[in-house]
This record gives sequence, structure tokens and C-alpha cells, in this order.
Amino acid sequence: MKKIRSLDPVKTANDLWEMCLQHLKQADKQHELYRIFYYDCLPYDKKQHNPVTRKAIDFSKTEQYDFRIRFFEELKKKRKVALRLGVLEDHRRWILKPQKTKDLLSGKIKVKDLTEDDVQYDLVQKRVDIKIGLDIASITLKRQVDQIILISGDSDFVPAAKLARREGIDLILDPMWNRIKPHLFEHIDGLSSKINKP
Repeated sequence: MKKIRSLDPVKTANDLWEMCLQHLKQADKQHELYRIFYYDCLPYDKKQHNPVTRKAIDFSKTEQYDFRIRFFEELKKKRKVALRLGVLEDHRRWILKPQKTKDLLSGKIKVKDLTEDDVQYDLVQKRVDIKIGLDIASITLKRQVDQIILISGDSDFVPAAKLARREGIDLILDPMWNRIKPHLFEHIDGLSSKINKP
């Protein structure tokens, strides 16, 4: 498996915390923090065999697994942070990465040219979007906040965003400088990214 860059879970948790706090400083006033909700899934921890090399991989021994577990532990220590974990759906198969599929179909490469990094184990996050929607609906209907900052580039939040805005909540989207789909602009009240533009 490809190694990830050496990431420090403590620094990453601190950077995330600081980025969220920066959103409280706005032109009109200094807002108060209600809570930071962080959505993710526990990393995959089973053993599988790479179909290209037949090499056994224990996902619980990977750098990615170690980083994610330690990162979650750091987030739990942060004040006013709520960790919301979904589940990983295991499709029990390996799939070719999209670019390699294109290369194979176009004849640029042959099956014998594939390497162990050209495939990935097929896992899908589940129950994360529903948790986001339920949290937005809950804090909106209970009138616990007057503004929600959503850090995401995904469009799955649209139904919850519509509810929040109908109820008078100011909804700001921070896509971290990623491009967002044009139709999302009609479902938010503003766009703001607090990290340095890459």
C-alpha cells in the first residue's frame, strides 16, 4: 500500500480546531461557539489479500489506520468537539482505480502491467450524511444556534440546509477552496474558507 505523508495527529487536530475557531471572527461580530461536530468513520481494520501481488495486508497495521485512530483520540480531548462516527460498508472486493481502468480500456497498459497500487479495497461510508442532517435539523428546530458553518464540498447536505435556512439560520459553507457545484449557491447564505488558498 502507498504510504501517506507523515502526519502528526496532534497537529492535525489542533489545526482543525484553530480553523473552526477562525470562523467565529466575522466582520459583523465575534460569534460564540456552540459546538464543533466532526463526521467520519472508524478506519478499516481487517486483513485482505491484494489481488495483483497476492500479498496479505493487515489494514489495522497501516500508517493510515494508526493516524486516524490517534487523530480521533485527539479530537475527543478538544473542548466542545463532538465526534460523530458512521460505519464503513465492506463490499468485499478490490476495484481498479479509475485512471487505470481508462488506461486498460484505451490499451495504454495491459493487465500484466498493473501494480499493487493500481487497486483499492472497496469501502463506502454509511450513516454519515444522515447524522449531519439530523444534527442540523435538531439544533435548528431547538433554536440552539443562529448560524451554522458547514465545512464540506459535498451536496448531500442540501435538504438539511434548506430546513435550516427556512427556519432563519444563517448557513455559511466553507469548501476549503475546493470548487463547489453551481446549484449549491442557492442553498447557502455565504461562502468562506479560512485556510490559506493552496
